Amino acid sequence: MKAKRTPILKNPGVQTLLASLLCIVLGLVAGYLVLLVINPAGAAEAITMIMKNYLKFTRQSTLLKNMGYTLTKTVPLLMCSLSVLFAYKVGLFNIGAAGQYVAGAGAALYCALGLHMPWYVCFIVAIIAGAMLGIISGALKAYFNVNEVISCIMLNWIMLYSVNMLLTPFAPAGMPETETLKKVNPGAILPSLGMSDVFGKTNYVTIALPLAVAVAIGVWVLLTKTKLGYELRATGLNKHAAKYSGMREKGNLMLAMAISGALAGAGAAMYYLTDYQQWGVTQSAVPGMGFNGIAAAFLGGLHPIGAIFSSYFIEHISGGGTFVDKTMYCAEISDLISAVIIYLCGFVLFFRGTMTKLIDRFAENRLAKAAAKAAVTESKEGENK
Repeated sequence: MKAKRTPILKNPGVQTLLASLLCIVLGLVAGYLVLLVINPAGAAEAITMIMKNYLKFTRQSTLLKNMGYTLTKTVPLLMCSLSVLFAYKVGLFNIGAAGQYVAGAGAALYCALGLHMPWYVCFIVAIIAGAMLGIISGALKAYFNVNEVISCIMLNWIMLYSVNMLLTPFAPAGMPETETLKKVNPGAILPSLGMSDVFGKTNYVTIALPLAVAVAIGVWVLLTKTKLGYELRATGLNKHAAKYSGMREKGNLMLAMAISGALAGAGAAMYYLTDYQQWGVTQSAVPGMGFNGIAAAFLGGLHPIGAIFSSYFIEHISGGGTFVDKTMYCAEISDLISAVIIYLCGFVLFFRGTMTKLIDRFAENRLAKAAAKAAVTESKEGENK
């Protein structure tokens, strides 16, 4: 007897994918409606520019160069989304990815600008800095039951102003940003591995791109295919049951936050060690990359592989917003679309539940029709006899 096959639309992965695509479509529609309200004349062209981004260019060299810019900014967002989803899978909400990202940036740039270290040392130190900040929140949660959201928010601001003070000596007098690595320490710039031949010599695509993808795959393997991943997820589901089973629940909570912080710190190193952007020593707001990682994580269905595509999509439309006609609209319209998509991501479970109910109802109706048809057929056969 053959086992009954589950309909493909009832597969959780398929449902999450369809729900995420629905969020994207609804977000784009909402953005288009806002554009229509602001100025109907250029709404169609503006939404097209947002969706196209670098694809608007016909010259291949220009297209590849701008594609390189988008990919460069996708890398740190992907790492921050991995940071958020890793903690979430272990039952923790790491809103401190922003502060851990700042810690990684400060550590990497201090080693690069102040100590003139090579890129691999700066990269390792950034990972350690992010992990240490994560451990603080993990320890407060494990030993004192301090909610990780509260401790993370406080540490975000502490790290921002600490890094500002740490890097201020490396900003030229009267300038709001630190010196470029190319000028001070070219050896701290991540190697490109020949990708300049593809994206052009002026691009910033480095080893960070393939490394981030490899990390995403590694996170998926760790969480789903290893004993450690099982223990971490079990601790997140019920730390008391994990303790009863002989697991080190406190150690697991701290380890989960350490790994989560390390991912965010690595993301900062993968961005600032490209020399694409310098640190603003006068900034009074925590960089949005860590918070955007929350959006990318949920849009990707809280799956490491899904986070790769969601991170790219968010950066793609953000970059596309810079190409809208500034005389009609502001570039932040793409941020509005992202915000709507992020908001709708909160209804992914609702969409999945609704989809399951519709599928079940359709199956019941089909069975009822089949039963009625069989009854009619049987009745006709009885009459013929």
